[in-house]
Amino acid sequence: MRIIKSRAAGAIVTALAVTLIATGCSSERDGEGDSGGAKDTFVFGGPGDPGSLDPALASDGETFRVTRQAFEALLEHESGGSELAPGLAEKWSSNEAGTVWTFNLRKDVTFHDGEKFNAAAVCANYDYWFNWTGTYQSSAVSYYWQTIMGGFAKNEDPETPKANYKSCTATDDSTAVIEVNEPSANLPGGFSLQALAIHSPKALKEYAKQEATAKGDAITYPKYSQVAGTVAGTGPYKISEWNKGNKEVSLQRYDDYWGTKAKIKNLVFRTIDTEDGRRQALQAGDIDGYDLVAPADVKTLENGKFQVPTRDVFNIFYVGMSQGKNAALKKPEVRQAIAHAIDRENLVKTQLPEGGVAATQFMPDTVAGYSDAVKTYPFDTAKAKSLLKDAGESALKVEFCYPTEVTRPYMPAPQDMFELMKADLEKAGITVTPKPMKWAPDYLDATEAGSCALHMLGWTGDFNDGYNFIGTWFAEFDTQWGFKDKGVFDALKAASIETDPAKRTDLYKKANETIMAYLPGVPISSSPPAIAFAANVNPPKVSPLTQEYFAEVSFK
Repeated sequence: MRIIKSRAAGAIVTALAVTLIATGCSSERDGEGDSGGAKDTFVFGGPGDPGSLDPALASDGETFRVTRQAFEALLEHESGGSELAPGLAEKWSSNEAGTVWTFNLRKDVTFHDGEKFNAAAVCANYDYWFNWTGTYQSSAVSYYWQTIMGGFAKNEDPETPKANYKSCTATDDSTAVIEVNEPSANLPGGFSLQALAIHSPKALKEYAKQEATAKGDAITYPKYSQVAGTVAGTGPYKISEWNKGNKEVSLQRYDDYWGTKAKIKNLVFRTIDTEDGRRQALQAGDIDGYDLVAPADVKTLENGKFQVPTRDVFNIFYVGMSQGKNAALKKPEVRQAIAHAIDRENLVKTQLPEGGVAATQFMPDTVAGYSDAVKTYPFDTAKAKSLLKDAGESALKVEFCYPTEVTRPYMPAPQDMFELMKADLEKAGITVTPKPMKWAPDYLDATEAGSCALHMLGWTGDFNDGYNFIGTWFAEFDTQWGFKDKGVFDALKAASIETDPAKRTDLYKKANETIMAYLPGVPISSSPPAIAFAANVNPPKVSPLTQEYFAEVSFK
């Protein structure tokens, strides 16, 4: 998940955060529940604002954390794991070529607006996305559609990937058949993405009346995606309000849900963008749980009888380079110099929780396809200086973007991590111009558009396949990176269309070796993010994909 693809640091005054927390919604948390006097509202502290209430327009984990409770895809993941499981489809299969996917759908499912879920609704969604035009074709808006299904019925940008989606057919009410032009390692995993979750056809008609617009790098999202009331999924919760002033999204239990009903009536996601602010809010009883616990806070919370489960490692943090923004980055010696200049081991030691590791490639070693034979770039300031001199760039100047008002699983303290890397680069003689940007949507849009010469981002896997990591960035031309290298693209293409899992894993290893020889950016680290809950909470199963289902939550 971009996961893209995820902070403000301590410069924001903690007292302000605590004041906002204390004046939030204490009255609703203490309201009468279903069993007379029991708490009926669970409040979770997230590190950043969602970007949209329509997951199809998003690529970030904070949006998906909210929408996952209200929208369901054809496939899901097992609770607490990374294996695919039934979603709105009870069963699924493909032909031998991997180009025709058949979904046997659940019956007696309704959308939050009362519309009936069926195969026609599935096809209405896929055809709606396929026929997007204008700003919707920007990779900043339709990132996941382009990553999983390629381009559109009519590509308006020559750089947009060729469409792989071919058609969707409702052979009967309970059977949807989706055809693609070529087999892809992104399938069937892509069918589990929140960005491809199914919306009510009635809601889609309302969506179509509004447009996303762009002016330069700035995207203006359609009104329906910013105000609760129009979006409608099939999940155990329905979105009832987005109070941007209070930085809260509220959801209510959907009592007509087809599956196991949510245990808590009301669910609130509240943005608290500092680590100290989230911890203090939990300790004060203002929230019932929060994500991305600072490594130094784990023991403190455990000693205070709070629950602090740790997820398995399934992410990567990297420094991206946009060759379209700074021509010096087209020189391999410059990219290699930047890689050698960054002290990854020090960053892991000082910034990441126990279990964090320095990265050698753009996937963690927990994913099949990880290679022990990639070219590595150990920390060496003298070598970095020498490479810059050889490239004629001893006086290199670069703009380095970093996000504010958010924390991500792979990036616990963005400004602190940025400052460490900035200092490393300056020791090698590189002049760094910092450019802080608000996470959503400014930073995400700018990095997608390739507007930052250097930027820091990461990825928590959406599903358990190596292509979901390296194929996400390097299978085709991507404005985030701004490079065209046939060797890299061909290596990923070969892996993508290989249907034999063992052979595909070998091809991922070769692709990793090709990518790290070219070096489009610098993989920095992987880490196991922790999540915290109050002692009186029965928490959900924690997910290596950070895909927790809050319908599982109850109070003791």
